[in-house]
Amino acid sequence: MSPITVVEGRRLSLTNLDKVLYPETGTTKGEVLHYCTTTADALLPHLHDRPVSFLRYPDGPGGQRFFTKNVPPGAPSWVKSCEVPHSRSGPARQVVLQDLPSLVWAANLVVELHAPQWTCDAPGTADRLVFDLDPGEPATVVECCTAARWLRDRLAADGLDAYAKTSGSKGMHLLVPVEPTPADRTTAYARTLAVEAGAALGELVTHKMDRALRPGRVFIDFSQNAAAKTTAVAYTLRARPLPTVSTPVTWDEVADCTAPDQLTFLFGEIAARRERYGDLHAPLLDPDRARPLPHGERRRRSA
Repeated sequence: MSPITVVEGRRLSLTNLDKVLYPETGTTKGEVLHYCTTTADALLPHLHDRPVSFLRYPDGPGGQRFFTKNVPPGAPSWVKSCEVPHSRSGPARQVVLQDLPSLVWAANLVVELHAPQWTCDAPGTADRLVFDLDPGEPATVVECCTAARWLRDRLAADGLDAYAKTSGSKGMHLLVPVEPTPADRTTAYARTLAVEAGAALGELVTHKMDRALRPGRVFIDFSQNAAAKTTAVAYTLRARPLPTVSTPVTWDEVADCTAPDQLTFLFGEIAARRERYGDLHAPLLDPDRARPLPHGERRRRSA
């Protein structure tokens, strides 16, 4: 029988806790659930009121992986959900992880957590902007740091603050709190900056999705600002060979990065980082930090 645990008054059946999900480190499913539980106070605020999509990998990163947006069959009735518009297939319902029992239930499914840049009460109206910096080999996160610093300064010229995190894979994410803005406008603005970065940084970056252009360059993916797109959330474990986490980082760490392992964080390192820094992405949760996007006719300020 599967062990039954009670989390904040909710009964949960937890399965296969001794199963090794990450063979390279011997990390078990039980350890993954423990990580999610002990990180919940940082993780849950970044999920609050946002419909989540799951990348499920029940047999570990080397097994079958599948992406799902709909509420999984068998979800407890107390797990909240919200209706999300889908342009082609009509509206659908997606999970909203609002509390610890719901997070533990999701973690028991073995999932990466992805969310859009908007909340359930305002579908398609973004409250943050995102840049996904994806390095094409032989480029690494080191080159992403150069692009990230350029974008941070460019955003600052428009009065916007950027917060960095590792993707938990090869690259980086930059997130920017913004006043509620239609997703098509945040996408257009992000594209403008990605094009500008390409002009300023030359062969280092590309904003084009053509994979033939990516080797040795950082692809600045602005498309995750689209209403239908999602991004891995801060503190989620990733389905990678090692149990890496999408980890908020300081701008000093970005500036000082000279090797990929300096910005690679395993799940066992997160507690100490939070003890040292708190939640580096907490400003994204503060409505007073949000700023308006510049109007289309505004130009970059003179240096």
